[in-house]
Amino acid sequence: MTNQLDSFFSALADPTRRAVVEQLIQGPAAVSALHDGHDMALPTFLRHLKVLEDSGLVTSTKKGRVRTVEMQPEALRAGADWFEAHKSMWEGRMDRLARLADQLERTRT
Repeated sequence: MTNQLDSFFSALADPTRRAVVEQLIQGPAAVSALHDGHDMALPTFLRHLKVLEDSGLVTSTKKGRVRTVEMQPEALRAGADWFEAHKSMWEGRMDRLARLADQLERTRT
């Protein structure tokens, strides 16, 4: 699980890769269409796609000369689960802190 999370967060740590994920949320797209919105050489862009693919966030298929990239929504589940677990923990801590602050306030008055 740790390697999967590391790969997930590492892939999303880069703004170019996050932008590609945002584009792919709309649906599958050809590499050329994805590349059009980015001011970088194609080989550099392809390395970004490789990181996303290696992390499991996207897959690609090739038909003829066109390579199409598609989002893998189930890959987002690991990150969502991690955030949810930590969100619950922090909400619990904040609730306890609020109760303590209320108690301290009541003892001062």
